Amino acid sequence: MTPGRRSSTFTRLLRHGFTDATAAERLLDSAELAAVRDDPVLLEALGATADPDLALHGLVRLLEAQPGPTARRELLDTLIAAKPLRDRLLGVLGASAALADHLARHPRDWEVLVTYEPRDLHPGVAEFERGLAEAADPVALRVAYRRCLLSIAARDVCGTTDVAQTAAELADLATATLRAALALAEAAAPEDAAACRLAVIAMGKCGGHELNYVSDVDVIFVGEAAEGADEAKALRSATRLASHMMRICSETTVEGSIWPVDANLRPEGRNGPLVRTLSSHLAYYQRWAKTWEFQALLKARPVAGDPDLGQEYVAALEPMVWKAAERDNFVADVQKMRRRVVENIPAAEVDRELKLGPGGLRDVEFAVQLLQLVHGRTDATLRSGTTLDALQALAAGGYVGRADAVQLDDAYRFLRSMEHRIQLYRLRRTHLVPEDEADLRRLGRSLGLRTEPVTELIREWKQHTGVVRRLHEKLFYRPLLDAVAQLAPGETRLSAEAARERLEALGYADPAAALRHLEALASGVTRKSAIQRTLLPVLLGWFADSADPDAGLLNFRKVSDALGKTPWYLRLLRDEGAAAENLARVLSAGRLAPDLLMRAPEAVALLGDGDGGGLEPRGRAQLEQEILAAAGRADNAEDGVRAARGVRRRELFRTAAADIVDSYGTDTKPVEADQGALVDRVGGAVSDLTAATLAGTLRAVVRDGWGDTLPTRFVMIGMGRFGGHELGYGSDADVLFVHEPREGVAEREAADAAGKVVAEMRRLLQIPSADPPLLIDADLRPEGKSGPLVRTLKSYEAYYRRWSLVWESQALLRAEPVAGDEDLGRRFIELVDPLRYPAEGLGEDAVREIRRLKARMESERLPRGADPKLHTKLGPGGLSDVEWTVQLLQLRHGWAEPGLRTTRTRQALAAACAADLLGAEEAAILDEAWVLATRVRNAVMLVRGRAGDTFPTESRELAAVGRYLGYGDGHAGDMLDAYRRTTRRARAVVEELFYGA
Repeated sequence: MTPGRRSSTFTRLLRHGFTDATAAERLLDSAELAAVRDDPVLLEALGATADPDLALHGLVRLLEAQPGPTARRELLDTLIAAKPLRDRLLGVLGASAALADHLARHPRDWEVLVTYEPRDLHPGVAEFERGLAEAADPVALRVAYRRCLLSIAARDVCGTTDVAQTAAELADLATATLRAALALAEAAAPEDAAACRLAVIAMGKCGGHELNYVSDVDVIFVGEAAEGADEAKALRSATRLASHMMRICSETTVEGSIWPVDANLRPEGRNGPLVRTLSSHLAYYQRWAKTWEFQALLKARPVAGDPDLGQEYVAALEPMVWKAAERDNFVADVQKMRRRVVENIPAAEVDRELKLGPGGLRDVEFAVQLLQLVHGRTDATLRSGTTLDALQALAAGGYVGRADAVQLDDAYRFLRSMEHRIQLYRLRRTHLVPEDEADLRRLGRSLGLRTEPVTELIREWKQHTGVVRRLHEKLFYRPLLDAVAQLAPGETRLSAEAARERLEALGYADPAAALRHLEALASGVTRKSAIQRTLLPVLLGWFADSADPDAGLLNFRKVSDALGKTPWYLRLLRDEGAAAENLARVLSAGRLAPDLLMRAPEAVALLGDGDGGGLEPRGRAQLEQEILAAAGRADNAEDGVRAARGVRRRELFRTAAADIVDSYGTDTKPVEADQGALVDRVGGAVSDLTAATLAGTLRAVVRDGWGDTLPTRFVMIGMGRFGGHELGYGSDADVLFVHEPREGVAEREAADAAGKVVAEMRRLLQIPSADPPLLIDADLRPEGKSGPLVRTLKSYEAYYRRWSLVWESQALLRAEPVAGDEDLGRRFIELVDPLRYPAEGLGEDAVREIRRLKARMESERLPRGADPKLHTKLGPGGLSDVEWTVQLLQLRHGWAEPGLRTTRTRQALAAACAADLLGAEEAAILDEAWVLATRVRNAVMLVRGRAGDTFPTESRELAAVGRYLGYGDGHAGDMLDAYRRTTRRARAVVEELFYGA
């Protein structure tokens, strides 16, 4: 090479950002680059990287590692011809010596950077799982992990993804890796895997979906015994699996390690068991956990193992997270933790510490988490585990000034980008800004600072930490937070006269009695009295927001008398603002919920979840599981059914309390705007609960009388509102009983057994006790009260074939198996489907018969003296009108419209509208009337404690119904007018659609 050319090349290299042009010239003259050394595209691409010298050196190593000339030529051709690959590959080589080492060891891995399709731009867990799928051992897993990491780094350095997206991808890759490691551990110990259920909960940055390139992956393990396994043995198995999974990720092999898996955030830290059951976790957090542990749970997220168990863990602990701000000295505890972190940084490093130093990443994270914990208990939009998402939500909610939020967001993104690029270089876990000039230059160039990389980097870094420092101090030490984290104190002491005046002003009808209750609750020097003195002014305001404040206060005294010496009850009232308000609403809304609560006051604990999750209705399967288990543990049928009824009482309270809270609204939760959703929620919850109770009762009776197997197959078919998932609080369970003798069993023996089961079920469900009875009504059976209670499937078939009347076909529209033999239930439905959805629809004679029956019912069944226009069931535009109209449409068109083949009124009405069998306006009018009438019936039961189809006449009860329906004091007349108006419009639609007027 001539001196002139050398000089020219040397200058060009310096101009493109090379710092060691002599070495770069030598590398460009190597045999591997002979074919492209003069290509300007290559030099331009190298000059665009964070460290051109590093990129060129890595490229030569990669070419040298190729298995032969053909492979080298393929790489070079692709590199020059394909800009996406060129940018990705050289970008990675110029930013990460560690990934260059990986490519040198695995020279064909560059090919993962060739594909440039939209689906490759933002991969998720599923894509990463595919990338790791072939890893059959820990070494292969490390190789596959680095291969995936290569693509993430490429998107990062090329700007395809921003820092938040990169962090999310790293968290998704960690999720896939934990799953793969657990699968390897399970494959190595299949006996352990079979013995237990193990869930891996990600914490920290992995849980928050904001992981670094190199970071400990914080986890918590939850284990349960597999079905039939011994718990102690199962936990040992789960511990072995968890330990092996951690080793697979953490241990150093010929391919290095992936990252340490850190389980020290678990209860009791290093001193606690590695794996606990869910109940053990709950017991610890309920009794021993410190404030920082709840703060850590903000980011808890199930990532591997048993998904159901993981979700159960998060669902069980999430409510406690949002109670943390109610803890004594909460804000002070968080501030103390932050100071302790800073104090533990070595003095020589504090100014270079990106994460933990003043104005660093942890300052932003602490500030955001503190604001989340304080305000998130009342605002569910703030409950993100991801820092930047939570910061955005805080700004949107007005908890942080928008300008402050923008500055914090910019600062956090810049500092996280610095942290990423520092770690990417050697793939080492560090948060220290380097001191070496070359390292700072590479870091600055990787962030797009090209003019004076080192100077610009230091300036921007210091500027951002200064912003964080100032904003953090302003937000973190805001004295307002301490007040927000407590219940509003109000007045804690009242003179007798002032108390009477205050009580009268709040609407108490009997202030003297109310004052006696207050004195009983608040006098004394006990802890109980002190807590209640703090709560009472707040409770009095909530009671006053109801139609019957006196009842609310009286009921509160009863609950406190029953539970006042119970430590958890006092903590619940003191520490959980939502619980106190929910309790106040429930105690003052009528008789049903307080009556259910007084029978087992410990159910008040259901009110203690800050976002109302404790009041979420439980699903049918969960209820059945609990009731069947309780019945199975009982010594006899009576004890088993008593246990089932106890669960039913508790769940009725949960449903009623949730209904009241949603209907009244609270300071933390607005009134549910969708009235139909409220009706559906109650109907579904009570129907599921009834079905589960019947299933448990059936199991208890059969086991007590016949052991495991009844001589006949047996199923209960829900009818009416039960089959339609529309039961109210006071509804009976309308059912049909169907049986089928087992093979070899005589019909008489089978019939006797089925009859005894029915008789015993009805008896046990009505035995007087503290639990409300469940009445079983079988009057919709063939031949009504004159027919046998139980029939075989063949008997039903014979009857329906020969004797069935049109009203029975109509009744069967609601038929749905609810408990017992699933196959028999399915065959019963197959039997009745042609009856309820007759081919070609109903004939005119049948339609006339239905109309005649409806007219007769309206004239004969309305109670004497009742106002027809206010009767929710039989009055014009009421439940019967809407349901018969919908059912006639089902009978006439169900054969042709699959959507009409449902037992649920509102679903059938929506399907009829979708099929153009009635207009959208007509459907909306009928739906509104049906929902309103159902709500009134539910309200009457909640208020009076007994079922009723008309509005109460007593003024306080009528006002309470109005309050439930959203009408304030003095607006009961408006409520009645609105009901008449709504049902009058519905009746007009019924006249047209049902009677053909």
